[in-house]
Amino acid sequence: MRRMQGSRFAFGPYVLDSAAGTLQRNDVPVSAGYRGIKLLAAFVERPGEILTKTELMDAAWQGTAVEEGNLTVQIAQLRKLLGPAADGGEWIATVPRVGYRFTGAIEQLGGAAVRKALPLPDKPSIAVLPFVNLSNDPEQDSFADGLAEDLTTDLSRISGLFVIARNSAFAYKGKAMDVRDIARELGVRYLLEGSARRAAGRVRINAQLVDAANGDHLWAERFDRSLEDIFAVQDEVTAKIVEALLGRLRAPPPRNRPKNLEAYDLCVRARKLIDDSPQTAREAHLMLTRAVSLDPDYAEAYRWLAMNHWMGWVHWGQPIEPARSIALELAHKAVTIDPNDAGCRWVLANLLAYERRFDEADAEFAKAIELDPNEADTWATMSDIEVLAGRVNESLEHIRKAFRLNPFPPSWYFLTLGQAQYAAGDYEAAVETLRRDETYRTSSRRFLAASLAQLGRLDEARAEVDLFLVSNPHFSTGYWVATEPFRDDATLAHFVDGFRKAGLPD
Repeated sequence: MRRMQGSRFAFGPYVLDSAAGTLQRNDVPVSAGYRGIKLLAAFVERPGEILTKTELMDAAWQGTAVEEGNLTVQIAQLRKLLGPAADGGEWIATVPRVGYRFTGAIEQLGGAAVRKALPLPDKPSIAVLPFVNLSNDPEQDSFADGLAEDLTTDLSRISGLFVIARNSAFAYKGKAMDVRDIARELGVRYLLEGSARRAAGRVRINAQLVDAANGDHLWAERFDRSLEDIFAVQDEVTAKIVEALLGRLRAPPPRNRPKNLEAYDLCVRARKLIDDSPQTAREAHLMLTRAVSLDPDYAEAYRWLAMNHWMGWVHWGQPIEPARSIALELAHKAVTIDPNDAGCRWVLANLLAYERRFDEADAEFAKAIELDPNEADTWATMSDIEVLAGRVNESLEHIRKAFRLNPFPPSWYFLTLGQAQYAAGDYEAAVETLRRDETYRTSSRRFLAASLAQLGRLDEARAEVDLFLVSNPHFSTGYWVATEPFRDDATLAHFVDGFRKAGLPD
């Protein structure tokens, strides 16, 4: 079959723009990840053909030597993301001992999709785009990514700035786009672009601050330093940007920095893996455990290790203990090492809420926002906890703030918004929102079933329950109630009512 030309393809409710690196479902962005987009592009450009494992690995990893298990994990994630096709089957079929084949009907679309512009905030707004890796070593991608992520964190702590979350800025990785289009889609005026080369104990960084309104470069500089100076360079870049956008102002409290660069590299790689799957979470655990052994005073590594333990029992079906108590201990340690790290604070706040130590949790959330008002995940996590406290209006306000800071959000934001909409009695909106959580985490299907049941759409609700119970056969509403941090009886009763109407087991 002839390879299809062009970059935009429609299948079912999805539109893939392989040139732009985006996937949408019913016009709503879906977070598929860089490798996932590359694999989908390979499939839809050759619909109906069998693609060998070698071809697919070359498409997603561009000739880099990786284990075949990485492909298996990515295919499993894509299947979970896309859900069933219209006929109930899978979009991607396995051809034993050969490879995979895309089974869906593909329609090639003309022209480039135009994403609606977001309004500019009432303060200087900026996104840090992924830094280009100029070394010949693809393994240095994580170093370049970590540099951009850390600069995002540093700028985010400046209360006078509006800073787009890393997740959304990285949606543009590897794309050749006009800076004005990127800024329009993200709703910011300024963009930080850059490149990095790391070799032989040296690092060379180029950075430039662009005013997307007119394309002018407000500031540009080249740094050629010893690798040990990398964090000093980050501080210098941050100071230059703040001075250009706001003038001089008092710097926020200093952050804890790793003393061991191998520990730093491991943490940068691990924090990308925690949220993908149980398999990648196990990889992250090994990396983070190694990081804290190399650098016992590295707060961020403890933070992510705590989060990894929490995700294990909340999302991946692992036993609650000892993961729960270990997670809390690690989060406390992270905050003790660096009380000025907002990320460590919100992770601890979340874990304290699950311990039902609500006053302490509220105090930690407040401190996290004080330290970093631009941290989208803090607002989203607060929203999740607030809805279980019966504070529905605050919950909706905070998850919407998270979406504005993170316009290309991770899938769990849709779960959080849908849960809040259910609590508000807006079941139609909840159904629409929860169906956007393409990963269909366990909670999404539960709340989707409950929302459908409240609308009287019982056949659809029970179909969702059946799909949920296939992967969660031991679920019970009573167990869920006992382990969730509810502190409002009316909200609790409302959720339980929906679960029962949908037919979820008590």
